[in-house]
Amino acid sequence: MALADSVNAIAAVTDAISLRLHEKTGLDVTIGRPEPVKPISAIKRLNLFLYEVQFDGCLKNVPLDDGQRPPLWLVLKYLLTAFEKDGKTSDSIAAYENLGRGIRALQELNFLPLAPVSPAYVTALGDNPQELKVTFDEAPLDMLSKVMQGSDEKYRLSVAFQIRPVMIAAAEPPSYSLLVGVDYTTTPATTIGEEGIRIPVIPSLGPSITEISPASFELGATVTIKGTDLHLANLSANLGPVNLPVTMQKPDRLQFVVKEDIATPALISAGSHPISVAQLLPTGRRRLSNLLIGNLLPSLGPPGPPGAINVAAGPKPPAGWHFTTIDITGKLLGQDNIDDFYLSLFREGRIFATLDSQNDTSPALAPQTRRRFVMSQSDAVPPGKYLVIYRVNGQQAPQGFAVDLS
Repeated sequence: MALADSVNAIAAVTDAISLRLHEKTGLDVTIGRPEPVKPISAIKRLNLFLYEVQFDGCLKNVPLDDGQRPPLWLVLKYLLTAFEKDGKTSDSIAAYENLGRGIRALQELNFLPLAPVSPAYVTALGDNPQELKVTFDEAPLDMLSKVMQGSDEKYRLSVAFQIRPVMIAAAEPPSYSLLVGVDYTTTPATTIGEEGIRIPVIPSLGPSITEISPASFELGATVTIKGTDLHLANLSANLGPVNLPVTMQKPDRLQFVVKEDIATPALISAGSHPISVAQLLPTGRRRLSNLLIGNLLPSLGPPGPPGAINVAAGPKPPAGWHFTTIDITGKLLGQDNIDDFYLSLFREGRIFATLDSQNDTSPALAPQTRRRFVMSQSDAVPPGKYLVIYRVNGQQAPQGFAVDLS
């Protein structure tokens, strides 16, 4: 039976008590506050009132199976009140006789059987691992006075009892794992004993890094990482989304080379990237160090062939001022609609023009290697020689070249 059905356990217990009392006493049993039913019916009856639900402190952390999440273990507390044949009087000789019959029926129960129970509630209690114990409680005057407060506002003699432990299990299925010492990859599964027990013990908490040198680097550069436990086996370096092999290791430092073949749009662009050291564990998982930031720089090569002068319509530049098309070559020059890049013309300690118009002219097999910047008439600058400055994602290429606009 599904443990999820135990959500109906409170209703099932109440239904089981009601049916059992009716079977043993022959009296009608109503559920609810100990008040006259409306409309008042002339019939002798017992009233069953669930006035409190407690969590069982003795079973609070007891699971159904070791290692699994424990269910909720409840204690249900009831009041039993008797009414005589007028349906509303509970303080007469006849009412006391009915109450005595109800007490005797509860005393005979001791342990609450599941039968008779409404068929809809059978699954709610079928998985309860312990028998449901019926125990009488004290019902002092102050407790009954508080419970009787309501529309009727009349004190009625009642008997208190409790039923425990009532289980309500979690809805999610339990979590189990495969047995240790069994090879499930064979058909049928093979018992391999201690050969299947692998508990790697590594005398270290893993690598920890404190410094990157240089902090800014280009493709092809050798980068040194300083820290502790960098001599461990199976280490590699993570540069953003790229995993790179280690080329040198010492206890306090290691090195890796920023391989040229990572400069593809699918892998990485110039900019600031997190750097960490990863250790491949015997289990196949990776243990990562803390993160530091490294700056991957774009690189500029020789300028491309002179571009054609743009003659697009626009405001006429001052007399003698120039505008042109600038072709650049290099590596990690940026991806359209993804990276932030621009070219600036620098002279005499200041920027005269900044161009961010996009035209990727890279060959299909060499992405991020060529780009064209087209100046319009409004971008014209005074005559002279200018140094090209190029930045991608906040990182500036260390190279530059001159553009003669004399």
